[in-house]
Amino acid sequence: MKLPRPYIGSVTLSLLVAAWVIFVVNDAFWSRTIAAFGEHRQAFFAFAIGISALLTVLSISVTLKYIAKPVYIVAIFSAAAAAWFMEKFGVVIDMDMIRNAAQTTPSEAGHLMTLAFFRHMALYALLPSLLIAMVRIRHRTFFAKLKWNTAVTAPLLLLAAVMTLWQYPAIASTLRNNRIIIKTLNPVSPIFNAIKFAVAEDQNRKIVAATLDPDATPGPRITRADKPVVTIIVAGETARAQNFSLGSYPRKTNPELEKRDIAYFGNASSCGTATATSLPCMFSLLPRSGYSHEGGLAQENVLDVLKHAGNDVTWWENNTGDKGVAARITTRNFSSENDPRFCVRNECRDQVMVEALGPWLDAVEGNATLVLHQLGSHGPAYYARYSEEERLFRPDCRTAEFAACSSEEIVNAYDNTIVATDRMLAQVIDLLAARSDRLASAMIYMSDHGESLGEKGLYLHGMPYMFAPSEQTRIPFVMWLSDSYSQLFGVTTGCLERQAAEPVSHDNLFHTVLGLMDVNASHYDPALDVTGNCRTPSS
Repeated sequence: MKLPRPYIGSVTLSLLVAAWVIFVVNDAFWSRTIAAFGEHRQAFFAFAIGISALLTVLSISVTLKYIAKPVYIVAIFSAAAAAWFMEKFGVVIDMDMIRNAAQTTPSEAGHLMTLAFFRHMALYALLPSLLIAMVRIRHRTFFAKLKWNTAVTAPLLLLAAVMTLWQYPAIASTLRNNRIIIKTLNPVSPIFNAIKFAVAEDQNRKIVAATLDPDATPGPRITRADKPVVTIIVAGETARAQNFSLGSYPRKTNPELEKRDIAYFGNASSCGTATATSLPCMFSLLPRSGYSHEGGLAQENVLDVLKHAGNDVTWWENNTGDKGVAARITTRNFSSENDPRFCVRNECRDQVMVEALGPWLDAVEGNATLVLHQLGSHGPAYYARYSEEERLFRPDCRTAEFAACSSEEIVNAYDNTIVATDRMLAQVIDLLAARSDRLASAMIYMSDHGESLGEKGLYLHGMPYMFAPSEQTRIPFVMWLSDSYSQLFGVTTGCLERQAAEPVSHDNLFHTVLGLMDVNASHYDPALDVTGNCRTPSS
């Protein structure tokens, strides 16, 4: 027997949807709002009433036949998903975060789609959506609807205006000093940023990268070199400087690098807080202060300049993609190769690249630069990033569901990923050092961004840069030079170590790489080359 479907008025349904959004899936927004207003209770209540009135007006405004149900269901699913990530990890669903989500891989997404996430979505998205789908909406004629909706929304708009004017100085000041509040408003901010991202991506597909330094040439030292010059750039993933024992971290997370003759720059910062921004920015000529996604796409990067100068330039991918950085050079994707010795469902430990590096080095015949894009410390599945041998800190979190682990277990798992990176870098150095008789080589390691491990209630990364804690922006930066490289270029590790306390950032990578490979290019700035002060003048 078919059950009768109840009727409900369109405005009544819109009020129920607004109430669900305001009171059920906006915990992150209200928590930040209460904290921001602090003791200004009157201002908080005025703002809360005003914003609730506006959300209700927005809900009523879409009560059109054939449109209301799909819009409400999309809004509820968006709000529920955004609420989960904002409340569990402290992230903000801005345009950069949506770009990260759009560029993710099935393996990476799978770690976030936990059983707890699906339970949350079933309760906060599926259940109310089924109820919306089940009911029949009683619609008035167009002009009757317009009249009735206006009668409801006009007082709400007036109420929002009165509340804002009543406490305007306190509200304006609080929002100006806490801009992150509006960025967490659910589902308005996620949906607005998703639309903004879609429009931008459509425009970005039309961008053609302008050639950068097409007349770049090899410098005098590399021209006279009696052996190939090779630079390995290890583009790290999610490693934060705070957990490197090469710095001030008390745990021995870098037992292998501490035995090597390296320079560690302990005051380095990233260009962004997520791979989609930081990776293209760090290889770009544009500084962090002037970088934009569109600007990065609009011109070539340092790898292109190296190629113009006659170098063999290659990108090895073991992460979620090169983000367009390697669009014009040779690439190899280890995730797609899925070597069963190192990979599970197309997600590989970085050891897979070390295994391939020796044969690649043996085949080098001319000046070359190789980029190794790590999976590194990518969360939340830290446990999948290291081998049993690298599992130095226990008990460690063995799941992607942080709620099932203690803070100590999460940090232990993360620290083990740093141990794995330490081992990888040491192996890269040893492979280069073993070939010092026929190669003049250098290695640069720079992480793309850091990671939050529960500080201030934040996990993972991707906070808007202006709000991001130092855990997400302070990065490790390591350099190593072979003896044959030092003899050829006059740059020594000792000299680099003497200036390693100076502030550096992703802004330095473009110029440092050109300096290491002795490339004459019009955009090279020796002041931003960290090896510049250590390089003896060429004759």
